[in-house]
Amino acid sequence: MITLLKKLAFKLGFNKAILFTTSGSLINAFGSIFTIIFIVRFLNGVEQGFYYTFGSLVAIQVFFELGLNGIITQYVAHETSNLKLLNDHSLEGESKYKSRLSSLLHFCVKWYLSFATALFITLIILGFYFFNKYSSNTNQVNWMIPWILLSLGTVMNLILSPIIAFLQGLGEVKEIAKIQMYQQTVRFPFLWGGLIFGAKLYVLSISCYIPLFIAVILIVSKYRILLSNIWSTNIIEKVHYRKEIFPYQWKIAVSWISGYFIFQLFNPVLFATEGPIVAGQMGMTLAALNGIFSLSFAWITTKIPQFSGLIAQKQYSQLDNLFKTNLKQSVFINFSALTFMMIAIFTIRRFNIELVGKPLGNRFLDYFPMLCMMIPVFLNQFTASWASYLRCHKREPFLVNSLVGGVLCSFSTIILGKYFGVIGITNGYCLLTLLMFPWGYYIFSTKKVEWHV
Repeated sequence: MITLLKKLAFKLGFNKAILFTTSGSLINAFGSIFTIIFIVRFLNGVEQGFYYTFGSLVAIQVFFELGLNGIITQYVAHETSNLKLLNDHSLEGESKYKSRLSSLLHFCVKWYLSFATALFITLIILGFYFFNKYSSNTNQVNWMIPWILLSLGTVMNLILSPIIAFLQGLGEVKEIAKIQMYQQTVRFPFLWGGLIFGAKLYVLSISCYIPLFIAVILIVSKYRILLSNIWSTNIIEKVHYRKEIFPYQWKIAVSWISGYFIFQLFNPVLFATEGPIVAGQMGMTLAALNGIFSLSFAWITTKIPQFSGLIAQKQYSQLDNLFKTNLKQSVFINFSALTFMMIAIFTIRRFNIELVGKPLGNRFLDYFPMLCMMIPVFLNQFTASWASYLRCHKREPFLVNSLVGGVLCSFSTIILGKYFGVIGITNGYCLLTLLMFPWGYYIFSTKKVEWHV
């Protein structure tokens, strides 16, 4: 039996980095399922709408992060490919590479502190404007203080995120995945406990601060000396933001911002047009689908430092073999998980499974709009993988594709949502994804050949 499991793990490409990453994703996926049960039990339909719309609104941090996390990982990986990490938490190699690495760390700290301040002010203003304008239920739901606390927690996580990205670029993918697994492990018990004891929307900030505290403690205890050594390195040559990062980053930023209009507009639009109950159904469905995508995409994200290192060394044959293997494995996981989700929800509805007298099945979207959301999740497994592969070359060929997709999806969501509600939104999104998919493959296939000459 053990031998069979080992063979299966090898076939699926499991290693320790993927193990910890997928463990975190599995904890998140199963935790989200149990969270659904607690939400049904302790929040009403209106509160559920606020719960998931909170998450969509705080996602505007993408306008402030501007895709820098992924860029940091890639740039650090390129510099680290010329260095060697020693057991005494120092780096061995040419001074110019150590200097450039140090300049990247200084850049991260300075920029993210500025972003965080602007993000906090924006979140407070946006939240108060949106919920006061579009909800007639604001007097029934205590949302103001929970929103302020969640905004602050989001900002604090934003400040920590470049350090995590930096460490991943150093090759600490397995250890960071382990820390993130610990975060997921502690987050859900506090979230569930908060719901049980009547914390309502406060649970979002509770489940934000506790994992943050865990991550800070673990990173400081393990990487304090390493980060201090890199920080104190004499900078004789640095990575120039305007010359090296900005020409690449602005394209990534446009793609990420486009992603917000594709993936995060659904809940706010439905909240404003059909009310918090329908927004809550969309939110719960998206939570499950995002968990599936996060799980399957771990096969790609854990390899980004390795992809970047192979590109820096121009080992393209090894790069392509590694990518093809991981893409096949991730697609298999994605399809299997989506199939399981549909069967599970069908079973819940078929047998009228209830939780303390409340129907569980009606907290999700109906079958057809749900299927229209599942198809893009499957296709995006390919597109996002292709984009990650190409972006490891320090380029962004998906700029126009992402921009067009974001604009079209924004118009589709707002216009079709206004006149046809959730059916219009989900059908429009599915159709646009199907139309954009061949374009994505064309970009991947042509740029790969062009850049590897």
